[in-house]
Amino acid sequence: MSDADRHAGMVIVGAGECGTRAALALREAGYAGPVTLLGAEVHVPYERPPLSKDAILAEVPAPKPIGGAERLAEAGIAFRPGVAVEAIDRAGWSLALSDGSRLAYDRLLLATGARPRPLPVPGADGPNVAMLRGLEDAARIRAALGPGRRLAVIGGGFIGLELAASARKLGTDVTLIEALPRLLSRGVPEEVAALVAARHASEGVRLIFGARILGITPEGVALDGGIDVPADLVLVGIGAVPETALAAAAGLAVDNGIVVDDRLATSDPSIFAAGDCAAFLHPGYGRRIRLESWRSAQEQGTLAAKNMLGAGEAVSAVPWFWSDQYDLTLQIAGLAEGAVTTVRRPVGEGFVLFHLDPDGRLLAASGVGPGNVIAKDIRLAEMLIARGACPDPEALATVANLKKLLAA
Repeated sequence: MSDADRHAGMVIVGAGECGTRAALALREAGYAGPVTLLGAEVHVPYERPPLSKDAILAEVPAPKPIGGAERLAEAGIAFRPGVAVEAIDRAGWSLALSDGSRLAYDRLLLATGARPRPLPVPGADGPNVAMLRGLEDAARIRAALGPGRRLAVIGGGFIGLELAASARKLGTDVTLIEALPRLLSRGVPEEVAALVAARHASEGVRLIFGARILGITPEGVALDGGIDVPADLVLVGIGAVPETALAAAAGLAVDNGIVVDDRLATSDPSIFAAGDCAAFLHPGYGRRIRLESWRSAQEQGTLAAKNMLGAGEAVSAVPWFWSDQYDLTLQIAGLAEGAVTTVRRPVGEGFVLFHLDPDGRLLAASGVGPGNVIAKDIRLAEMLIARGACPDPEALATVANLKKLLAA
């Protein structure tokens, strides 16, 4: 590294939740050197979860800023919107940017996020097909919604369900198509998914399960068995693919994400990766995982900033997910893989399921109910998971206040 590069400072690629949080965290940790935040979009950094919910219910979707331009400026962060990174020169400690310039770095954070997974059927690139990633996508989808409009949603995961709920609130006719036998097959217990499905059906959403899609036409979606689903707009929400091309081209390891250790460092000690794009080693689960989660992006952004400054802290946060649909809130803490026992706890008009491993250790908790009825119990379960607790199953189901189990 040349003397000039030694003062290049910290560079963050990706101005989403993770990258922006990391930039601010560098300042909060006392770092006084240069901080540059690069965003491929022209907008000030904004939160993406509202795009499928509150933002899309507005006549014109508006972004919910992360900090805002004034806060970034006050923190002395050089925010460069509309600038993409074309290549990483690891030997030269620099980036080639889309505006033709080069930018040197001392430490680099890749927070490139994920993109919607494409649907491999004929017509999936047609003008009546949309996917949701950014503000422009939300504006296009919003313009197609309303009374008398028909929306076909392909995919029964969080994004598809949240958009289906928003579309129904706007009076849109909605059909949701899922290839598997039920909704939310990845990481959500069947009992929780069944309640969510019933809620959508009660709102008038037509649910089609076990569907094989033959193609998308200007009239809608063609399914196996001669079934046609008429639609003015077809929304594809079948998961996300981590943005790893930049890292792979630079010779960094990639395996369902940019491979990092438990400190979010790649094999290059000057480069870190965090957020939706990172496959990180989680000591609590003894393996690499990749999370697509708003809170995880925040937490990893903060941790990456600390470790770029040499803190050497390992990932410790319990994975946490949430989704709002109609009046329902769904929350999950932990990962239930390896669980052999499930304990059900009624909570008001909702319930929480606790998932324990063969040794009785609490691995995860999944809850659903109206409003915030389950939030307290999920938070306490998260704390139990973080402690590696082995709570009494009967107490999980019946004790009035889970705080008692924390004291045990």
